[in-house]
Amino acid sequence: MSIAVVTGAGSGIGRAIALELSSQGHEIIILEVDEAGGEESSALITKAGGTARVIPCDVSQTESVRSAFEQFGPPHILVNNAGVASVGNVEECTPEELDRIYGVNVKGMYHCLHFAIPRMVEAGGGCVVNLASVASYLGISERFAYSMSKGAVLSMTMSIARDYIDQGIRSNCVCPGRVHTPFVDGYLEQNYPEEKRPEIFKTLSEWQPIGRMGTPEEIAGMVGYLTSKKAAFITGSAFEIDGGVTNLR
Repeated sequence: MSIAVVTGAGSGIGRAIALELSSQGHEIIILEVDEAGGEESSALITKAGGTARVIPCDVSQTESVRSAFEQFGPPHILVNNAGVASVGNVEECTPEELDRIYGVNVKGMYHCLHFAIPRMVEAGGGCVVNLASVASYLGISERFAYSMSKGAVLSMTMSIARDYIDQGIRSNCVCPGRVHTPFVDGYLEQNYPEEKRPEIFKTLSEWQPIGRMGTPEEIAGMVGYLTSKKAAFITGSAFEIDGGVTNLR
């Protein structure tokens, strides 16, 4: 059974990806700073007949990631999903906030690539899928630090694809638009009174030309395809899954 590593699989998109890859027959390694959430995802995978293991890991910390990757065999699949969000423009973004976003979204992804890629090379190949965003290349208001980090994700994806194409490693990224996850619900709860939330939710949904947010399962379906043999001819690509945001707004 091949190993699929999914970071940040304790909820939302990461959990959906872990379940999708498990359904394709992979052993799932969940790297998660939220151990309780990781265990919930693991239990769902086990209940569905799959195999999963949770390794507590803070992707922003080098030694935490090094230790995690020492606890399992060579991964066939690495899905870099772990990430954090940030709202605000360049004036509102403090140095501390920029460091926080960079630490998880950029350095965290670097850490996982740094420790996974050599083992994939030794094993004869593998597949990387990074979670980028439409913010990687679109100017989205009030998302300075987040957009910076997701632009870096896109660049790292292409660098891995170019550098390891002759060593059997494919590297792609998915660029979601707005997806309805627990983060969205938490954002609404923290920033708006209860009576205003339905209106704001409607506005957030209609930002996508298709008229709604995406679902974690829809993102997971794309990741599942990109990591499968059906996508063996695909590398160095960024896939928009955004309800028409990129091309129709």
